[in-house]
Amino acid sequence: MRIARFIGGLLTGLIALVLAVALFVYWFAFAADMAAAAGLGAFGYVFLWLAFGANLLLWTAAGLLRLGEDSIRAVVRPRARRGRAVGAAPPERVLVAAGASEVGASDAGPPGSGGPVRPAGRHASGRPGGARGDDPGISLAVVIPAHNEEPVIHAAIGSALSLFDRWDVYVVSDSSKDATAEIAARTGVNVLELLTNRGKAGAIEAVIEEFSLTENYGGVLILDADTELDPGYVEGARRQLEDPSVAAVAGFVVSEWKPQERTLVGRTISAYRDRLYFMLQYLMRFGQTWRHANTAFIVPGFASVYRSEALREIDVNPPGLVIEDFNMTFEVHHKRLGRISMNPDTKAYSQDPFTFGDYYKQVGRWTLGFWQTIRRHGIWPSVFWAFLALYVVEVVLVSLVLLLTALLGVFVLVGTLGGEPFGTLPFFGGAFTAVSALLPLTAIAIGLFIPDYMLTCLLTVVRRRPSYLLYGLFFFPIRLVDAYLSLRMVPKAWTTDSDGRWSSPDRTSNKS
Repeated sequence: MRIARFIGGLLTGLIALVLAVALFVYWFAFAADMAAAAGLGAFGYVFLWLAFGANLLLWTAAGLLRLGEDSIRAVVRPRARRGRAVGAAPPERVLVAAGASEVGASDAGPPGSGGPVRPAGRHASGRPGGARGDDPGISLAVVIPAHNEEPVIHAAIGSALSLFDRWDVYVVSDSSKDATAEIAARTGVNVLELLTNRGKAGAIEAVIEEFSLTENYGGVLILDADTELDPGYVEGARRQLEDPSVAAVAGFVVSEWKPQERTLVGRTISAYRDRLYFMLQYLMRFGQTWRHANTAFIVPGFASVYRSEALREIDVNPPGLVIEDFNMTFEVHHKRLGRISMNPDTKAYSQDPFTFGDYYKQVGRWTLGFWQTIRRHGIWPSVFWAFLALYVVEVVLVSLVLLLTALLGVFVLVGTLGGEPFGTLPFFGGAFTAVSALLPLTAIAIGLFIPDYMLTCLLTVVRRRPSYLLYGLFFFPIRLVDAYLSLRMVPKAWTTDSDGRWSSPDRTSNKS
């Protein structure tokens, strides 16, 4: 059976790779002919390469340079194991829980304490550090902000408990109306329940202050309630934090792939996100987090670590923002707190929206949060802002061109299907003739769809998931939605102040 799967996956990969190459050759030849016919010359070829994204090409090149430098460092100068200073033990604290704990009697604290008494940031053995292992390194606390996350909170906590001791895990239930707090309390972790809905940023701020986490730990891992950590996450984060210049470690997001639990729409969204995350992380953020660049504009809030020295300087919950992760990243750059680090060894598995409505709301919040953060921080002279400006210009221009071209395609399609009756309408006939002469329907379809589908074919090879060839047929409409929201949220960011309160999507249990 394994041999059959291997052969099937190999054949699928070869087919997808051949299809990607054939589509690229056909598309490039067709587009080059169109550019030559339009008299664009060398500029036309530049435009063709820009169709794949200037930022994508730039940071892919930077990522290759980083990969080469890292390889040389590994060969020429093997990293010596660094000693870790152990400071004085933080003061003791009492584990707070919202309900009865399922911990054993030997771990129980004083009557009425709600749990065991442990030194914050230390193991039961007395070793410093917030994770299991023989060499814990920097001590870490895990913060899990949650609002109405009953279906998934147990899996997120279980993921954290597989790598951390329970007294180093802190769940903050932000005025949940379901059993989120009770489920968390039964696991024996620290639980803080807020009676007033403060939003994710407010919840993070509250739990950090309540337990003095930045004083008791060397770093804080912020974990979303719908996310599960990879077994190698903590080791990877600690390895990156060994560099004292690193202020934050960006988690490497992987879309949870459970097709049997999703509808066709849900599977399409998850496959689309998988492709998007692959491109953004391997082809962009890997280059942006090169030590010589340090221009990453987001440390994703789903599973990332902040060094406590940096976190103490960050305004986690400023007014007017709908989400926190863009702002926290901008704070690191604006206040020169250190650099952002990212490697694929800090993987975490995140649950994508199940419905198109939830997807639309989520992307709208993310995009609005990005523009609101730019509004809040403004422009300051820096390399970070120089490359951010390039990204902003590209996002706006590409979104405009994509939507405009799609509208022209619909216009030409209506005229083609309508035939002579539509051609006789005032204005329509002349406009149709002019547009279809410059951009025939085949040119629009090939120019828009094929480059997008080529990327899907390549991801099919990487992921070895033949079904992506089917789901990829529906990715382009999602790209149009992303482009629309990118533009729609620009004016809204300057006219709307948000309170950051949660909007809970549909969830499914992560229990296997």
